Amino acid sequence: MLTLAEALERLAAAVGPLDAPETVSTFDAFGRILADEVRSALDVPPADNTAMDGYALRCADVPAEGAVLPVSQRIPAGQVPSALKPGTAARIFTGAQIPEGADAVVMQELCEALDGAVRINTMPANGQHIRRLGEDVREGAVVLSAGERLTPQAMGLAASVGIARLKVARRPKVALFSTGDELVMPGEPLKPGAIYNSNRFMLRGLIQALGCDCTDLGIVPDKLDATRDALRRAAQGADLIITSGGVSVGEEDHLKPAVQAEGTLELWQIALKPGKPLAFGHVKRPDGTSAAFIGLPGNPVSSFVTFLLTVRPVLLRLQGAKDIEPRSVELRADFDWPRADKREEFLRAKVNAQGGLDLFPNQGSGVLTSAVWADGLVANPPGRPIARGDVVRFLPFPELMR
Repeated sequence: MLTLAEALERLAAAVGPLDAPETVSTFDAFGRILADEVRSALDVPPADNTAMDGYALRCADVPAEGAVLPVSQRIPAGQVPSALKPGTAARIFTGAQIPEGADAVVMQELCEALDGAVRINTMPANGQHIRRLGEDVREGAVVLSAGERLTPQAMGLAASVGIARLKVARRPKVALFSTGDELVMPGEPLKPGAIYNSNRFMLRGLIQALGCDCTDLGIVPDKLDATRDALRRAAQGADLIITSGGVSVGEEDHLKPAVQAEGTLELWQIALKPGKPLAFGHVKRPDGTSAAFIGLPGNPVSSFVTFLLTVRPVLLRLQGAKDIEPRSVELRADFDWPRADKREEFLRAKVNAQGGLDLFPNQGSGVLTSAVWADGLVANPPGRPIARGDVVRFLPFPELMR
């Protein structure tokens, strides 16, 4: 069996960033991945300004606490001030430009306003409460790098340097369908032998959470011609096709021969629990190009975990993301796991009030309640039992879904 690292290496070699980036308004760029770096054309702030309401003055003009200075001008934000007259103070408001000649701002709470003057009740220090030109961003500096996902704060930073439009990676188009005559949709009667199609909803949500457009082709009958037709339709508009179930060797599992007939297919056994079976290949289009294909296991938790560990990196690579490896934390195990498996295990766990990890009691691959209850996955190396108090590697779900 392949290790997870070996499988990820093969996927990385087979899938690269999409072409044809898009230009979007900075206002609408949340969640998109930058295709080009963002470089500032100006200093931020563009001039020295005050960090608070108060009085701008020269420190040399305040020989002692209680000095009284005439107020020579009033400076609201957005107004260009005159040079400060020696021996005077300027009333100034947060964000306003520091007048030439001033070297400190005294907050208004430490001053006493008089008729046309101000009493300074503290000794000012040179530079206090002044935000210097370019202290945040210098002209020409790279403020955002290609491959970064745009967060709200990154959008604000781009706007602060005057960037109205951003070049971003095209959203990957993902086609999703399920195979199995036993599958029915919620709201329909559940006949004997049937199950509700949970994977369709779960996988669609995961695809959308990663910033991709999802085309849902529904449930495909367990027939070879129907499966081949679904693959052809999916390949026409998709960069990646994702399915769940139907890639084993049973007589009713038509996905394997269908993909082989429409393109190429590799069946991998990954040393992963839950998970193990994974299908990867390509489905050809009439123009000679192809769409990538990933077939996930049918059990819902296996499908969920395998998506997070193998499909997520593919979708991020398609978008040109530079930050693909999910961040993990080391936490204390407040449980025992004596049954070490020969495969790498990913256990559903929850952070408790003491900062340790509790384990969901049933780690079966069909127990979807474990994925809802948990905060993330304990990544447990092959053959390693866990004793209460051991430090383990924990992958929070927000890291795996961003």
